[in-house]
Amino acid sequence: MNKTVVIDVVALSASLIAEMPFLKNYIEARNIANITPMLPAVTTAVQSTYLTGKWPAEHGIVGNGWYDKEDCEVKFWKQSNKLVTAEKIWDKAKKEDPAFTCVQMFWWYNMYSSADYSVTPRPQYLADGRKLPDCYAHPAELRDILQEKLGQFPLFQFWGPGANIKSTQWIADASMLTDDLYDPTLTLIYLPHLDYCLQKFGNNVSLIKNELLAVDKVIETLVTFYEKKQAKIIILSEYGIAPVCKPIHLNRIFRENGLLAIRTEGGLELLDAGASKAFVVADHQAAHVYINDVSVTDQVKKILENVEGVELILDKESQKM
Repeated sequence: MNKTVVIDVVALSASLIAEMPFLKNYIEARNIANITPMLPAVTTAVQSTYLTGKWPAEHGIVGNGWYDKEDCEVKFWKQSNKLVTAEKIWDKAKKEDPAFTCVQMFWWYNMYSSADYSVTPRPQYLADGRKLPDCYAHPAELRDILQEKLGQFPLFQFWGPGANIKSTQWIADASMLTDDLYDPTLTLIYLPHLDYCLQKFGNNVSLIKNELLAVDKVIETLVTFYEKKQAKIIILSEYGIAPVCKPIHLNRIFRENGLLAIRTEGGLELLDAGASKAFVVADHQAAHVYINDVSVTDQVKKILENVEGVELILDKESQKM
């Protein structure tokens, strides 16, 4: 099989490319295809669909997080690849070519995967409550090799209010070093930077011009590196980001209708999901409604139908379509 590299520039959309000179010129000389964002248009669900060719109803990743009905807890950003319940592209490729190898660089569900090589964010959680930046890799020695050469993975520049180009650059550098080590057939690279700056500043180009140029430079470095290795390069995105002005607080509405259970800790209110008749797990513009008391199902549907700004209400059957 041909050596292939997939660069996931999350949140990249056509409206931004004009401000990214390298990418603009690169695309103009090649083929471009438009992808209609899927539902839900969130990172883990989209990536899992790309890697399995299946919809969320089939591969099981319905969002960045969901309610665990056995533990009665809401869990986000879990890492085990065992959560993705469909065959991955690298497993299928290995059946056709036993020599095929894959490296997965920061695409999600990247722990305990059947991919040959992988690196993913994994903080150290200390006994005194501190969280230290770190990453997880397979094989284990790859983590040490990368951090010895590149420094510690900049976790706090990867997500949260301190997110900046440093984490994206680290991932790019780590991807190239990993390629030099193993020369995989398929390389999957995730570049996170645009996702955070667009969520902070919106898609007003004048506010994010420097950020676009920074990502463009990283893309140029990667493309130049992999072209020298005669790799086929695919640059894609998961979704675009558009401005919003009206949040819809569905759990507040459920509370007003007597459906939500609340627990007070240290003077602050927390959702008590397991004790609620119904509640919502919100994930950007998608909301998963969980009903513990089936007798309120019709009431919940009527409430949602009357909330301005709710575009779609999908029951179990319509979610499969």
